[in-house]
This record gives sequence, structure tokens and C-alpha cells, in this order.
Amino acid sequence: MKYHVSQEQAEFSFTMKPLVTKKRSRAKITPTKKEFFAERETVPLSEQLPSEDSATLEATSPRIMSVTEVTRRVKDLLEKNIGEVWIEGEISNYRKQSSGHHYFTLKDAESQIACVLFARSAATLQGVVLKEGMAVQLFGEVTVYQARGQYQLIVHLVQPKGHGLLQAKLEALKQKLATEGLFDANRKRALPRLPKRIGIVTSPTGAALADFLKVLHRRHPGLQVVIHPVRVQGQGAAQEIAAAITSFASEEKTIGPVDLIVISRGGGSLEDLWEFNEEVVVRAIVASAVPVVSAIGHEIDFTLADFAADLRAPTPSAAAELIAADSVALLEKGISFVAHLARASITALEQLKTHFFYLESGPLFRAPERLLTELQQRKDDVEETLSELVTYRCEKLSSVITTMEASLRSLHPQFQLTEAQQRWNTYQQRLTTYIKHHQILLSARIENLRSSMAALNPDATLARGFTITRDAEGKVMTSAKNRSVGEKISTQFVDGVMTSAVCFIEK
Repeated sequence: MKYHVSQEQAEFSFTMKPLVTKKRSRAKITPTKKEFFAERETVPLSEQLPSEDSATLEATSPRIMSVTEVTRRVKDLLEKNIGEVWIEGEISNYRKQSSGHHYFTLKDAESQIACVLFARSAATLQGVVLKEGMAVQLFGEVTVYQARGQYQLIVHLVQPKGHGLLQAKLEALKQKLATEGLFDANRKRALPRLPKRIGIVTSPTGAALADFLKVLHRRHPGLQVVIHPVRVQGQGAAQEIAAAITSFASEEKTIGPVDLIVISRGGGSLEDLWEFNEEVVVRAIVASAVPVVSAIGHEIDFTLADFAADLRAPTPSAAAELIAADSVALLEKGISFVAHLARASITALEQLKTHFFYLESGPLFRAPERLLTELQQRKDDVEETLSELVTYRCEKLSSVITTMEASLRSLHPQFQLTEAQQRWNTYQQRLTTYIKHHQILLSARIENLRSSMAALNPDATLARGFTITRDAEGKVMTSAKNRSVGEKISTQFVDGVMTSAVCFIEK
């Protein structure tokens, strides 16, 4: 079985053809996912005939899969191998549901793909109004709507064609992570009032580190600082930053525990600060059991790391002022429960690590909104079906009411009298017409009989010049046989009778 995607319809279809496979061991019945999608070894039909020099081949029974299983595998392939992408094209077949969800098709000259923009994502669009024929750039995730077996794009961000992709990518990622609750204020933790050991993730050669250490040691000379040197710009820098945060949070033996983590660098453009906008850095900050302070750039610079951190400082120097306690009195008052704080921190760290690994292995952590998207899409389908059903039932009830009204009107006495009068007039007209018709027929028959009788009248025959000859007894003579000479006969004309005698008979 092979599957392929129709570019014009954006749907999956499957082609079945018979395969004869070499005999396999019975110990391995169910193929693994990797084996299922690998190319299967086949034997041509021409080689199936048994011979003395070849072993007999037999076909193994293939694993029968349900439609749901195949669709889920295709969905996993799309989500793992394509995932989130930027796509540009033209909007067509646009419609907006009452739920606030937007459904449309994105197409170009050769292909098209179904798109869904859910209400929560649409609410974040600023000044972008979707309409038919609009050229747009979309950021979203390619997946499969299992109910129809159709692949589609779940849209997270929409921008008119031509906008800056880097800024759009930032907004899309910010929206996605905010939806997951990574920037929620109630998730953030308070900083320790008396940190004893601080871990800082930054470039060892940058001015930001010098400014931070200068202020920190001036305000709290005894505070220990552990520097984890990383690159803060360039390819791979984001992974280094995330690894450093994880290293501090996991209390590696080579580093030791820290009470607070600071990530810092100097100011710059959006491209310069981009490593602190990467998802891997944000998730490392959120996953850290140790509070994190972001001190990135200048006061006007904002990154996604700032939104995820427990505290955002305008500058590295400001971070040092916020962290270091200015009063020794606070240290003396708080020294009694430092030990308790350490133990609680270790316990909380272990619990958070256990909970994090548990959530990380499940789909709820990787994509919590995925559990609702298909239900929302199915809800829209049900709404459409119910709307059509209600419309149909209303039309049917209206037709029934109209029919019943007509029936009730037909039973009204006035209507019955009017209808009876109409029937009486109709029958009267029919009777009159029938009588007249029969009168005409009878007159015609009488006239025909009169003509027939006139034609049979002897006087009419005599008037045409014919005569009637009778013997002495008055009988009409029709033949010359049995007649004798001298016999008296009478001949009748139209105007009289003449008597004569037979002189001779000619035969």
C-alpha cells in the first residue's frame, strides 16, 4: 500500500497493489513503525512457480490496519517531519464561524492547502482582516484533521505579504508560548532575599559582565558569583545559553548549587538579541528550579527571555542592584532560616525535576492546545449540521402548517356552499350542453331518415322516368316469363296509369 497527497485537493489517498513477500520468521508478527514505512522486499510473480533449484515461496498475511491507525501515522509523519512552517499564498473559500474560528484555503498557481485559524489566535491579530483573494504569509503547524483524513495548516500568525519575517516569527513564537502559559505572572517565583551564591550566564568578555560585577561587589562584597561563559550571539549560542541555565538549575557537582541565575548581555538590534528569543532558551528558563533574572540589553530592549524570567531587570547594572541586599541587618535576621531555605530548595528542585520530566514525556506539555483544536473543529462541523437540520425542519413544519390551513379553509361552511354552488353551475352547464348536443344528433338522424325514405319512395322513382308494370291481378311484373300474348297489363306513370294488351313477347 502506498499513500500520496493530492496537491489540488489537499487530501490523502491510498493505492493498493498485490505484493508477494519472502517468507519471514513467525516470531516477528507485528512490524515496527520504522519497518512499516520502509520499502518492503518483494518477489515478482514470474518467480513464484516452484522449481527444483529454488525454495518454495509463500505470501505472509499482511497486517490489516484501520483507517484511524493509518491516518494517525500520516499525522505523526507530517507533524514530526514538517511541523511549524511559514507559507505564503492567496486566500480562497474564506468563511468565519459564529464561534470565531476562521476556515479558508491557501492556494498558489499549482496547489492548495486547507487552513484553520482558531478564535484565540485570531484575537491576537493586530489590524489584519482576512478576506477572499488576500495575499498573505501564514505561520502555523501542518497536521491532519482525522475526521476527514485531510491535511491542513493550523494557523498561529497571519500577516500581509511583504512584512518582516523575523518580527513576525517573534510574534508567532511569543503568541504560542503565551498560550501555553509560560509568561503567566502567577507562574513566576519571588527572588531569594539573601542569595549567597549567584550563577551568571553571559559572555566572559562583554562589558555587561564587568558592569554587573562592579555594582554587585560594591553592594554586597561577600556574595559569591559563578560565571558560566557562553556565546551570546551566532549560530548555536541559544543552545549554549539553555544548557548553562539547565546546568545551574540541576546543581552539577562541578558547579555546585546556586540561589539565583542571571542571564545577561549588552544591548543590540533584534538580530543581535535573537538568541534570547529562541524557544529553547525560554523553556530552559521556565523549567529551571532556580529563580532566573534576565538582564539583557538596554531598558528599551525586550526579548522572550524577559517575559519568561522571574524578574526582568532593565540593564545588567540594575540587576545587580535588585539582587544584592543593601542592609546587613537583613542578613542577620535571615540567617536563622537559611538552612531551612536550602533544604526546601533542594526538595522543591527534586519535585519540580520529577514533575517536569513527567510532563515533558507527555503530549500535554509539548502541545497542550492540541487536545482542544480537533474538538473545536468538530464542534464547528456539528454546528453547521445542526443549523442545516433546524432550517430543514422549520421549512418542513411551515409546509405542514400551510397544508393544514388549506384543509381547514376547505371545511368552512361558506367554502362548502361556494364549492357546492360551483359544482351545481358546472353540472347545469354540462346538462345544457349535453341536451343541445343530443338535439343536434337527433335532428341529423331524422334528416338522414327523411332522405333515406325519400330515396325509397316509388313516386320518386317514377319522377325520374321509370314506370311500374302490373298484371291483371295488380301484381308488379318483374319478368317476361310466364306471360302470354293478349294478356292485359297496366303501366303506372308519375302522372297516371295506362292499360294495354301484350302483342308479342320477345325473349
